[in-house]
Amino acid sequence: MTRTEAPWTDSAAWPQDVSLVRIPLPVLDALARGDSETAERLTDVELGRYVVGPDCLWLWQIRSEQLVASPDDHEWVTRLIVDGPSGDVVGVAGFHGAPDRRGMVEIGYRIDPDRRRRGYARSALQVLLAIARADPRVDVVRATVSPDNLASRALLDQYGFREVGEQWDDVDGLETIFEVSA
Repeated sequence: MTRTEAPWTDSAAWPQDVSLVRIPLPVLDALARGDSETAERLTDVELGRYVVGPDCLWLWQIRSEQLVASPDDHEWVTRLIVDGPSGDVVGVAGFHGAPDRRGMVEIGYRIDPDRRRRGYARSALQVLLAIARADPRVDVVRATVSPDNLASRALLDQYGFREVGEQWDDVDGLETIFEVSA
């Protein structure tokens, strides 16, 4: 498994067959501007109202600004979660950036509310963990979760993540920090 422009997959991912598809920079920039028409025109997949809507706008703005400052992060950051059988975009997942100096990467995933509780977050998490574990620069995988997001906390527990602290995030508020060795 390598990090390339090709979609990230993991044949062992279960229960859903998903691909994490890299978002071309022009599409990402259009999403950051809230220009869903241009974003849809520039990509081969139907992005769907969740990805182009207000729930993800802040994410695209952050990633667009990040990639201006750190272009090498593009291979790592947020990708589209595409359901294998249908080709539907069901959410977004990726890393917050390339590994830091201590070998840590932080993951994030968001599933369209209409697609939750179907295993997409689990499958995306499995793909992200496989990518992290295949990279010799990665020693630690981090996830931060709102204290009231019990479903995500339970999912992380199943993959060996352990609570290591708390932090305040200007976008998400109070978050619990979880980490697992790569």
